[in-house]
Amino acid sequence: MSERKKPEASPLDAAVLETPDDVFHAIDEDAARAGGEWKQPEGYEGSIARTMFDTASSADGTVTILMPNEHIDRLPSQALVRIESRPDKRTYLGAVVEGPFSEPDGLRADATPMVVSTVQGGLLMPKHHGRAQVALIGERLGAAVVPPRRRPKPNSPVFVLDARETADVLRIHGNLRLGLADGFDDLVVSVPADQKSVFPRHLGVLGTTGGGKSTTVSGLVAKTQKEGMAIVLIDTEGEYCAINEPTQDPQMIEALARRGLKPVGVANTHVYHLVGRETANPAHPSLSTFSLRFSELSPYAVQEILDLSDAQSERFFKAFDVTKLAIEKAGIWPKSDDDRRRLMELDEQETGYPEMALAHLYDIVKEIAWFIDHDDATPDPYLETAAFRSKRKEIRLVMGAASLPKNVISWRALLGKLGKIKRLNIFDSSNAPRLDYEAMLKPGRVSVLDLSDTDSPQINNLVIAQLLRGVQDQQDENYQSAVRAKQRPTPTTVFIEEAHEFLSAHRIAQMPVLFQQVARIARRGRKRWLGLVFITQLPQHLPDEVLGLINNWILHKIGDANVVNRLRRSIGGIDESLWRHLPALASGQAVVTFTSQARPLLVGIDPTPCRLLMNQ
Repeated sequence: MSERKKPEASPLDAAVLETPDDVFHAIDEDAARAGGEWKQPEGYEGSIARTMFDTASSADGTVTILMPNEHIDRLPSQALVRIESRPDKRTYLGAVVEGPFSEPDGLRADATPMVVSTVQGGLLMPKHHGRAQVALIGERLGAAVVPPRRRPKPNSPVFVLDARETADVLRIHGNLRLGLADGFDDLVVSVPADQKSVFPRHLGVLGTTGGGKSTTVSGLVAKTQKEGMAIVLIDTEGEYCAINEPTQDPQMIEALARRGLKPVGVANTHVYHLVGRETANPAHPSLSTFSLRFSELSPYAVQEILDLSDAQSERFFKAFDVTKLAIEKAGIWPKSDDDRRRLMELDEQETGYPEMALAHLYDIVKEIAWFIDHDDATPDPYLETAAFRSKRKEIRLVMGAASLPKNVISWRALLGKLGKIKRLNIFDSSNAPRLDYEAMLKPGRVSVLDLSDTDSPQINNLVIAQLLRGVQDQQDENYQSAVRAKQRPTPTTVFIEEAHEFLSAHRIAQMPVLFQQVARIARRGRKRWLGLVFITQLPQHLPDEVLGLINNWILHKIGDANVVNRLRRSIGGIDESLWRHLPALASGQAVVTFTSQARPLLVGIDPTPCRLLMNQ
């Protein structure tokens, strides 16, 4: 078998394979004479992107930046950047609001070669770059950041800010941690709860069911308690009645561990429930019953909450006036000169009549109904108030002098509505005290009002109306005492769950007095370290008047486009990109904007460390 000969190399192959070394030496020498290896110009070192020329679609306040492929992952959404506009020597700060997107070099992403290759399963991966849209936050002048009056010049270097610089620019430092900025592993978002200009300003926590509101609220309660605030939480579902215990949810425990946090219950927690009603957590170590005091409620607020007709309202106020005179005739109140001076200063738009019980008013309405529609055979009605029974003649003289409407049907309808709430035995009970507001507003105390067993928006609204009034009066007293002692008063925060039940647009139209009370509390509270937190899963029911009271927002997932559009008109400063995110937020994500922040942020709220009854 003959030996096979190797093919001879062609002259062209030899030329390519055997390039003389002196050729490469010559290239190196030319490069050295030209300045050596290419380096970025002075001032561009460390930059990750460049500003692009403006186009017909460019918008004021934003610039487009381009970056090499290897830098795309260094610039997540919401990242802050510094733009050094070299020609005019100006420094701008901005935030990534769109992107970064990957685009092929030299071809449009939808160019025919790209589409054909992708559809046919090809492995074409051309060189590509990143593009992002940056909203300008301001222009840096020394240590100050002022609104930008100009735009960065094209081809200006863009530098990404680290976590510390980002926190400084966004002003997200503080002693009350909310969570982590979305897209970052180490950018903690906090607010300064010890600043009067921040937390006493009222907060709205909005979102659909399952969006994470309960986690947010319980986490806020736990953290504000540690900061020494006094917390009052109106719990309409009973889910916060076990926050004194650490969470038992395995998923929550795992989520806490990922952030270096541990399950822990809220200290100094006390649960209150109405007399005659059950609590969602009978095993709580600090349980107290309470009853409402009719004398602490404005008659105008009661009339609105009971939803009385015009005829019933007229009779209600007539009966209220007669009851005041009957109380005086019976020697119940006033009893002293101090009482009479207090009577001269009484504002029934704000509060009720001292010492007047619901039973007093009910007795008088019953007596009036008998008085205007009886004959000689009709027996006297039974009056629960012994002092009224002994002064029946004097009280009837008062009735005779009053111009009482004669239609007994409306009187009996009013008697029925008063009897309905009277039979609940939640007013003026001898078996349960009134709420002790002085104890509730101690530093670090958490008071949970469990209304889960009332099953009545009317009762809840009566409780909330009295609670807000009592908290305001006590905070006023605490504030004055602190001022005299030259100390800072204890900050107090009231969380109102299902706020739409109490302050819906429909109810506001029918309850102007009640809303004015809330508005006065909201306005005065800001000056006295009293903040309100409105929590609802139906923000569409909150009227514009309530939205106007709120300065800080935590917005969880809201899928209704109409609601989002309405909030967009009410809440300023939130980027369009964040509004687009709102309907698709995952549970625990929220758009957060506080008065202390430089701009709103998408935040992964910290998992709750405490136990929620509805979730476990």
